[in-house]
Amino acid sequence: MGITMFMPRRGVALTFAARAVLAVVLTTTGRGASAEEPKKPDAAPKVTSRERLSRRRLAAAHEAVARIAKGRRTLDPPAGFHDYRAILHAHAEDSAHTGGTRPEILAEAKRAGVDAVLLSDHYRPPRDFVNDSWRGLREGVLFVPGSEVRGFLAYPMKSVMDRMEAPLPDFVSAVTSDGGLIFLSHIEERPDHSMEGLTGLEIYNRHYDAKRDAAGMLALILKVTAPDSLRELEEDLTRYPEELFAFHVEYPAEYLAKWDRETKERRLTGVAANDCHHNQVLIVKMIDEGSVRVGTNVDKDEDMRKFSALLRPGIRAMTKGRKPGDVLARVDLDPYHRSFQNVSTHVFAPELTEPAVREALREGRAYVSHDWMCDPRGFRFGLVEPAVLMGGEVAFKPGLKLSASFPVACRIRLIQDGREVVSRSGDSLEYDVTAPGVYRVEGWLDLGSEERGWIYANPVYVRGSRHQ
Repeated sequence: MGITMFMPRRGVALTFAARAVLAVVLTTTGRGASAEEPKKPDAAPKVTSRERLSRRRLAAAHEAVARIAKGRRTLDPPAGFHDYRAILHAHAEDSAHTGGTRPEILAEAKRAGVDAVLLSDHYRPPRDFVNDSWRGLREGVLFVPGSEVRGFLAYPMKSVMDRMEAPLPDFVSAVTSDGGLIFLSHIEERPDHSMEGLTGLEIYNRHYDAKRDAAGMLALILKVTAPDSLRELEEDLTRYPEELFAFHVEYPAEYLAKWDRETKERRLTGVAANDCHHNQVLIVKMIDEGSVRVGTNVDKDEDMRKFSALLRPGIRAMTKGRKPGDVLARVDLDPYHRSFQNVSTHVFAPELTEPAVREALREGRAYVSHDWMCDPRGFRFGLVEPAVLMGGEVAFKPGLKLSASFPVACRIRLIQDGREVVSRSGDSLEYDVTAPGVYRVEGWLDLGSEERGWIYANPVYVRGSRHQ
């Protein structure tokens, strides 16, 4: 999802039914958690995505979000910087399975309070994803052209069309020359990929959450094949849009494990992948009085999945008085603004310009946040003395102190080299550094029925003699 729930990778067109089968295979045969993976903090028993879809839990999460917002305090960003909301891994007008347009992204970014959008067009030669895309400020929103290609999010400074098929090291060098950025994408597909020469990696990807949740996807699909459940879904989407959109979201343990392993050797900026396409507008079309097709706004009729009244009796009530070919339901799950609100990458930059945003991402002055839970602006993490922001690197010496501040009280987890060393509740944390390590911090919020990950900050790198 970005919410690309049924969407294949790399632009390959699969039928709606085949996508569901693919999701089941990926869910049941996926990699298990390794001993190195960061563990979700102990809290209440795990809540499943299907349970999060219940009206009771949606309402409880909504009420918790409103309560948390009332307690939010205003904090200033670090001196000399602004906290800009950026969206990475965004698709528009770039494939048959993308439903949105660039003007739509602009309007929705303004609605959601997004400052910068780093586009990630699917590679479609001879179209040049740098020269034939949007670049610069448009109505206050900064656009940076880029591509999702060869397993990366690539943001070169200039066209690299003549280097797209080059050997991988040469391709990476071409993208990163003169200040370009390149991030490893879809970590679940390449957990052992080399990070040599890369700017960083995705530490969260919305599409992966949906891809591994076949049961939740099926529960959502079935809601549109009966009048009562369809009505309930439409009402819940009106009352609890962000909570419903986030029902798939889980702790990205596999992604964070890769990040924690690799940052022991090199600095790597962690970013969020929205992977948004505006392609999850669920559509129900009548075949005859006893059957319907269910698909999305980017599906052809023959690629939609057939449901029969033999299994879903409510279909007959939906088709009564209608004719074949009629659209019986249309439910827009993933308008861009909802995806943008779900997760973003916040960057600390002195101004909203492409060079400044690129530098912030290159240096790791960034954190990932599920903004729908609470506006995170004011969050900061780094060393007190010397003053070093997240992303920075220093040599270990006695007396170093880490500090983290949050705009609301939350569960704060301090992670050193992939291991939790502090877990406490509050709106701030100070920690005396007694050994070298890669230190990052997480913030978790209690949404009534469960604690859920809210903020994932880039690390501070305290290096020992091996790195000096």
